Amino acid sequence: MLHAKRIITEQSALYNTPYPSLIKYMGSKSKIMDFVIDGINKAYQGGTILDLFAGSASLSGALGQQCTVHSNDIQNYSRILAETYNSAYSTNKMPSALELVHSAQELLCNNRLALYFDYKDISDIKDFVLLEEKQRGLIHQDFSYEWHLFAKNYSGTWWSYEQCLWIDAIRQIAEAYKKQPFYPMILSSLIFAMAYASQGTGHYAQYRDAKTKSSLKDISIYRKRSLADYFTRKYNELSNFIPKNKPLIKHTSSALDYKDCLTNFEGGTVYADPPYCFVHYSRFYHAIETLVLYDFPDLQIQRGSIVKGRYRDNRHQSPFCIKSQVPMAFDNLFSGVNQSSSNLVLSYSNTGMISITDILDIATSHFPDRKIETVSIDHKHMTLGRKQDRHRDVKECLIIVK
Repeated sequence: MLHAKRIITEQSALYNTPYPSLIKYMGSKSKIMDFVIDGINKAYQGGTILDLFAGSASLSGALGQQCTVHSNDIQNYSRILAETYNSAYSTNKMPSALELVHSAQELLCNNRLALYFDYKDISDIKDFVLLEEKQRGLIHQDFSYEWHLFAKNYSGTWWSYEQCLWIDAIRQIAEAYKKQPFYPMILSSLIFAMAYASQGTGHYAQYRDAKTKSSLKDISIYRKRSLADYFTRKYNELSNFIPKNKPLIKHTSSALDYKDCLTNFEGGTVYADPPYCFVHYSRFYHAIETLVLYDFPDLQIQRGSIVKGRYRDNRHQSPFCIKSQVPMAFDNLFSGVNQSSSNLVLSYSNTGMISITDILDIATSHFPDRKIETVSIDHKHMTLGRKQDRHRDVKECLIIVK
């Protein structure tokens, strides 16, 4: 009976369901999710939907339990976000936010170095800069306890030393629940808290320096934010969002290169939303990738010094972000979709690295006997910049291959 109900659900028209925000994400489709799902409905004929470049995993959130979703992205944090939306559920072992925060606070008190960086009475730029520099100097500090990655690598950057202590402590507490179905929810709540306590714009390309009284005032606001409060807020929201029992539909997720993922997929619908511009997502979100992996990565070195952004030395470089490689990247994408006998819905912007016309030419060479349709909508692309460049007017296009 359950199997029959599932088939009926998967063959029905899909729609956009409410879902909580987990991350500030460049190029997010959350504002035009109705448009995206309408496009998917034109190609969808039942079976699994593969979200090939899942990013913030908003499609998993929007589709909920309507159909089987395989969420994929080369970045591991995306897998955690997707599993929060479509696989996590509560059990009687799930702790309250208060219990998690109290446990983290105990760790924090035990692990704190004999160092205090107090922003309370600092109003002079020089004193503020000196305080920040002292914290960044902890990257050369030897720590006697294991879970110190953020205190060492990121104090005085996007977060203060105090905030980094909280990040490390909550991350350590989360690991005790790694085999539990609500584990992704704990990490997603922490990812949310990191974004809203960060003195940056929501991504982690480079932290800001206090060079003017205005920037000093703004950064000081974020330095005083309680990471524990933001974690608690999101954790409580997600506790009410995730189901009380294991979902009937078994969703899957992976952190694979798109070509490898397509090799293992067959007979469903692929939704592909590849990067549009020359900046790599691994540059913008390396900090949360490190949070999830917690692998103490080597940091990128330039001219003998650690790069200001403190990027992972081995961060992923997408061929969709390298102009000379973009045509071949699309060629490989269409080839993989064709070999998997799947339908395709491709999102791309008219301001991308390659023209829509050129993409259609490549698509036609791979799908000569298939129907190819395009639809578009005006959209403000979220850049996560500041002031004049916060949003950018684009025309979002869907190329539908059925």
